[in-house]
Amino acid sequence: NLDEIWSQRLQKWRNEGTIEKQENPTRIPKARQLGYKAKNGFNVFRVRIKKGGTKRKRPAGGRTPKAYGQSRYSSKKSKRVIAEQKVSKKYSNLEVLNSYWVAEDGNNHWFEILTVDPDHPEIKSDDDINWITENRNRAEEGLTPAAKKSRGLKNRGKGAEKVRPS
Repeated sequence: NLDEIWSQRLQKWRNEGTIEKQENPTRIPKARQLGYKAKNGFNVFRVRIKKGGTKRKRPAGGRTPKAYGQSRYSSKKSKRVIAEQKVSKKYSNLEVLNSYWVAEDGNNHWFEILTVDPDHPEIKSDDDINWITENRNRAEEGLTPAAKKSRGLKNRGKGAEKVRPS
């Protein structure tokens, strides 16, 4: 039964670390659609992100507790972008290509992040993907598709005149 497979999978994933390297993508058609190839130089990481909003830093200076403005805020970045940046920070030699949602439960989201090693000879000789050797720090600079979406760069036309550069 598919539900049982997923519940067993989530039980296993809850006990694993925040970032886990995968042999293969969980959603192979999705990964291939986003540019993944089963060759050396491509890596897949599964990332767990906590659900819910973020607390803001406590401001300096005295205020009433109501005016501290700590709770009921949400991050400007999506959870998917945060997941991509976590992987990019931990594995600084790899470039984030793309990512996709895998699963969620009451407390967590799981995303799979597709990364590429820009210095790998197989990547350098592949004409489909070797453009990434010139594009460094994509995740940090908000150049992945998820980051571009949360920066509003997909919006065009009337009402989107002041979007760029964000």
